[in-house]
Amino acid sequence: MEIKGKVISGTHKGTYFMSLDVYQDEFREKLKFKPYPGTLNLEISEECAREISKMQDKMGVIEGTDNYGDVKFLPAKLSEVVDGAILFPVRTQHAPEILEFVAQKNLRSKLKLNDGDEVILEIN
Repeated sequence: MEIKGKVISGTHKGTYFMSLDVYQDEFREKLKFKPYPGTLNLEISEECAREISKMQDKMGVIEGTDNYGDVKFLPAKLSEVVDGAILFPVRTQHAPEILEFVAQKNLRSKLKLNDGDEVILEIN
């Protein structure tokens, strides 16, 4: 499934949560890479958000704790060149139309991305 998304600024909370010990080992084990401590936020259409919500049974789970909830994920590729995953924190303040993508590198720097740039996500 291919999804078009628009790069947007986030709240910078992803950096904090990505660095928590409770998630670090599971990120490495289940995503098969050590993610950059931050997420690339993408705004997608309501239609795409509905299609993704139908993929619940394909999502992996990274277990949190009572204080920090679980994080569901789908492996994905960004712009045909960057392997990573879309994260779906169970406790989130984002609307369903906002996706958080993680990879090994800072994607804004690596791909020279700015707010408003359009990218394609391919869900594996």
